[in-house]
Amino acid sequence: MDEKRSGAGNTAALSADIPPPLRQGETFHVFISYSSTDCQWTHSLIERLEARGLCVCYHERDFTPGRTVLENMSECIQESQKVLLVLSSEFVRSRWCLLEANMSLFRDCLERKPIVPVLLEPAVCVPLHLCHLTYLEAHDTEFMAKLLKVLFTPNRQLQGSTMVPYQPPSIYNGKALQPLTAVNVESLYKWDAGQFSDMDVPDQLRLIVEDQEKYREAIAIINSVSRNKVWMRPLWMRVIAYISGVMMFLLLFGVFIYWSMYIMPSILPATPTYVPILERSPFGICFLSVLIGLLVHLSCWKNDDEKHVVREMQKAAGQANAILSEEKLLMGCLTNSKLYLAYVSLDACKREFAVTFEHLANVEEMFKVALVRFSSGYACCLAKRHFPFPQPCPGPGHLEGGVCFCQYVSQQLSQGKWN
Repeated sequence: MDEKRSGAGNTAALSADIPPPLRQGETFHVFISYSSTDCQWTHSLIERLEARGLCVCYHERDFTPGRTVLENMSECIQESQKVLLVLSSEFVRSRWCLLEANMSLFRDCLERKPIVPVLLEPAVCVPLHLCHLTYLEAHDTEFMAKLLKVLFTPNRQLQGSTMVPYQPPSIYNGKALQPLTAVNVESLYKWDAGQFSDMDVPDQLRLIVEDQEKYREAIAIINSVSRNKVWMRPLWMRVIAYISGVMMFLLLFGVFIYWSMYIMPSILPATPTYVPILERSPFGICFLSVLIGLLVHLSCWKNDDEKHVVREMQKAAGQANAILSEEKLLMGCLTNSKLYLAYVSLDACKREFAVTFEHLANVEEMFKVALVRFSSGYACCLAKRHFPFPQPCPGPGHLEGGVCFCQYVSQQLSQGKWN
């Protein structure tokens, strides 16, 4: 028992095996929010917590019928000492949006209630407003011990990253956001570009994007790739283009045979070896040539399909970032069906450009060119938390604990890259 008390720091006066007492207005020790797809794992956790004497609140049992989800959630959070979020891909996609939809609830939660994020899947993209919290990993061998230590510690004695007051989004500078997936992903061909909804700002961006028209303008640039850059990619366009090419080839081939055999016979060798072949089967040779050309043509076209559309989407993302950077948002793409998003302020990098190139009259234009050329790749690196060069970069940066935009541009230029 002494070891447990000493490990609990300021909770030495309390037993680590006894849940903190419920105060006036509190009904539960912890409110658990999770996606229905994760109910099996969560229910098993709830049974283990309740077996340790904790009063647990969860929606399937404790929400009041006839009230909205947000009303129930707000009341349950107010009546709980702590909030536990079971983070999975489905949770981030659906239930997290409910918290962000009512920001007053979320702010109150951050100000008054410790949040305990539990990472159920290693590859989950942690929501922006949880990036600064220390989360527990469900697959950690000491997960249960760590969780109980937090839940058994009274709120007033909790210190560290699980009790952080709400702060402006500047503390999230350089953080990855939940990516956008194309609305036509299920019917998307490799040679086509994804289409993204521009009707409303997605839930994960509502706290960031203030000018919705800028967002719609940026998405329109991305969506224009399919209309303007890949119009020759559909199969029926390929067939028409190839048939036209074959007909032109046959015409030229026929002219060549007629010219070679009847108009200019003097230029042929005295004992030609291929004239009899041309006389016997000119169309056989023609067909064979056309077949070989078809195979080479389709092979090259197919090999370039995905690379072509991704290159065009990356260029479009750079143009869109010239607009979105004012909202502290950058997007990039590695495939034709997903846009990676990052919250990052480029104000300091822009000032660095102005100081470095102060002798030039078109500094603003130079920074915009840098955005168009490099911001898509930079956004992907931030989202993936990986940069294709050694870190830390030489010289001062403008992103605490990471690579800022001007450092990234400098590295790309030093490697002779312009994309």
